[in-house]
Amino acid sequence: MGDPAHNRTMIPEYVNFILLRLRQAGHLAFAVGGCVRDILRGETPHDWDICTSARPEEIEEVFSDFPWIDTGKRHGTIAVIVDHRPVEITTFRADGAYLDNRHPQTVTFLNDLEGDLSRRDFTINAMALDEQEQPIDLFGGRQDLQAHIIRTVGDPRERFQEDGLRILRGLRFAARLDFTVEPETARAMIEERDLLKNISAERIFTELKGILVGPAAVRILREFAPVFFTILPELASMEGFEQHSPYHDSDVWEHTLRAFEASPAEPVFRLALLFHDCGKPACFTRDETGRGHFYGHPKKSRELAEQALRRLKCDSDTLDRVLYLVEKHDTWLPETEKNMRRFLLHEDVDRVRDLLIVERCDALAHSPFGRDPAIANVDKWEALLAAVLAEKPCLSLKDLAVSGGDLLSLGMAPGPLMGQLLNDILEQVADGTLENDRAALLAYAKNHI
Repeated sequence: MGDPAHNRTMIPEYVNFILLRLRQAGHLAFAVGGCVRDILRGETPHDWDICTSARPEEIEEVFSDFPWIDTGKRHGTIAVIVDHRPVEITTFRADGAYLDNRHPQTVTFLNDLEGDLSRRDFTINAMALDEQEQPIDLFGGRQDLQAHIIRTVGDPRERFQEDGLRILRGLRFAARLDFTVEPETARAMIEERDLLKNISAERIFTELKGILVGPAAVRILREFAPVFFTILPELASMEGFEQHSPYHDSDVWEHTLRAFEASPAEPVFRLALLFHDCGKPACFTRDETGRGHFYGHPKKSRELAEQALRRLKCDSDTLDRVLYLVEKHDTWLPETEKNMRRFLLHEDVDRVRDLLIVERCDALAHSPFGRDPAIANVDKWEALLAAVLAEKPCLSLKDLAVSGGDLLSLGMAPGPLMGQLLNDILEQVADGTLENDRAALLAYAKNHI
């Protein structure tokens, strides 16, 4: 962990300018929160926040010659723009009662830093830098940073009842930093999880994505499953649901976590693997030998994933990509070059590449009995896809050596039949029965008009 005495250059000039101007005007001013945490971890902060004894109108007066944005003046926050960069400046404050488990009904402006730091969420975020850029740490934040611990400032239940989103925020820090949640804080997160039902879907989804891409995401999902089942009830039935199959040696939830852990740390893959088997419990049957089957589960999983992601106000691009991967994750791909070319006529190449990533993750999460053959299939499909694409195949109408205009010149009337003929030509080219040669394609078209 870096020594802040050696990190003076970590505070950029435009932030120091703001601090100095506030201090010269007779106000206390400190860099505070996440930027201090990042400096102490030897990282470059992405955002800088300042807290001050100056009231909002005094902040406006000090920076009257600079543009500023009212980002929450009623609660003491104004963003001043220096060197084209907005920096949020907030008056020391104490929060009043939280009636909606999210926002304080009132705030009281304070004159001292201690009262302001005491209202913050976690110890690692409740530190400031003094004028010599040394940390002011009143709640053991440095010690928790060194021990890799997430702990609330004060009683965790009070902190979460004030703002339920802090539960997910704490889990995001734990997942991103690979920290452990202190036991009392962890218990409160689970016991107070219903508070998340009062939080907007957009805020929950933002925090959820931050958790899912963290290096310690699987550990956090495993340790805090009740929290995630509260915001994603579609996943709850997987826990403890035994599969009764030689291809699996775990329940559906543990299989999901193994597949998830194998995936790239990107929201689309992580969401797809989180949901890929959530439809299994609803599709479970056993044959006369006692073996379990999950016929139709990809479609059911897609249905549940769509229900969850729409509720969370997922953006349309992510939704579309995730649902494709969930529904197709059990697809058996073609095994010959001819059939692969035909398959690619109706599938986007990038999506097929993504699908193979998901299928490999799924294969890696199988039992030892099922893992090797499943991985061998993915290896075979990836090699076949690469071989087909290396030939630069004709996979769309725009790749054909003829166009609708050429068919018009041959006397064909515009309409559905023209589209059918062009698609027929495309399939013949993909099959290799026609060469993608202009003269050959025009001759074929002439004979079929």
